[in-house]
Amino acid sequence: MNTSASFAGITGRGKMRTKPKTKAGKAAKIERVMHEYKHGTLRSGSKTGPKVRSRKQAQAIALSEAGKKKGKR
Repeated sequence: MNTSASFAGITGRGKMRTKPKTKAGKAAKIERVMHEYKHGTLRSGSKTGPKVRSRKQAQAIALSEAGKKKGKR
C-alpha cells in the first residue's frame, strides 16, 4: 500500500471539499447557496435529496457549508 497517497486519492472521489478560510470566501459560498435556493436547485443531503423549500433551511445549509456561526440578529 502506498503510504504517501492522499485520502482523496484512495477513495477515488477526487478532491475533498474544504471550507473557505477568508470572510470573502465565506460570503461568496453563502451567496452561491442562496442563489441555488432562489432558482430551486438547492437540495438537502445529496444531489438526489429533496429540494429545499424553506428559506431558514437554505440559510442553515449556507452557513454550515461556509463554516460560519449564526451570530446575533
